[in-house]
Amino acid sequence: MAKQILFSLPILLVFLLHCITTLGQPAAAPAQPANAPVQPANAPVQPATPPVVQPAKAPAPVQSAKVPPTQKSVPDVTKILGKTSGFSIFIRLLKSTGVSDQLYGQLNNSNNGFTMFAPTDAAFSNLKAGTINSLSDLQKTQLVQFHILNTVISLSNFQTLSNPVPTEAGDTSDGEFPLSVMTAGNQVNISTGLVNTTLGGTVYSDNQLDIYQVEKVLLPLDIFNPKPKKHKAPAPAPTLLSTPKDNDDESQSDSTKVNESSPVSISGHGVLVSIEVVLVAFILTKGVHGV
Repeated sequence: MAKQILFSLPILLVFLLHCITTLGQPAAAPAQPANAPVQPANAPVQPATPPVVQPAKAPAPVQSAKVPPTQKSVPDVTKILGKTSGFSIFIRLLKSTGVSDQLYGQLNNSNNGFTMFAPTDAAFSNLKAGTINSLSDLQKTQLVQFHILNTVISLSNFQTLSNPVPTEAGDTSDGEFPLSVMTAGNQVNISTGLVNTTLGGTVYSDNQLDIYQVEKVLLPLDIFNPKPKKHKAPAPAPTLLSTPKDNDDESQSDSTKVNESSPVSISGHGVLVSIEVVLVAFILTKGVHGV
């Protein structure tokens, strides 16, 4: 027991010495923070009333731009034929007669279509010299119009035509400018009564205009072999209206007066003439006896 006390005594002394040393030192000041948080100068002012949120406006509808109508492509026969060599004479006739302008205007302002038979320059050169120049302006126009049908006819539809085929030159209902079209397989034959030819190749074709080449000028009968025009019988003379009966009586009485005053009239007054003859004879007799 005494040994344990002696062993613990030095430890207790060291502990007491350490406590005395610790208590004798001044307490350390608490460490200050490096940077204190900065307080805002003024707190944000809250609005008195909350802002009214306006509903978003719907975007205005976008106006579609007006698209101009598609321009109608109108074929020009003179330009089409001009691109193909060998039609200079027919082009000149189309222009000089004004038929090309008429076709262009009709194709531009309507849905009508046309079929044209275009004679080549060789076809015109085969004509008798001066044939075209001898025609009047009206006949030249009719000659060109005789080569134009007032409908679009494709090669496969010529067999559907009924003869005589109407052309721009005249009305076939009156027998003017007859044109006959006949088909034999893929061949198309054209007859005017003076000229027979076969349809050649296709120069131009669309849904408005078909142009075909022909090797002969289509000469119409009405220009180069016209029929004599039938003269109408003269109208009968107008009949006189019968006069009333009273007028007949008056005319008879007038004729009677004329007959009475005329010494030539005997039939109506035979008795009076006889009396006059007797009186003359009696006077002459008395005169003779008196002598």
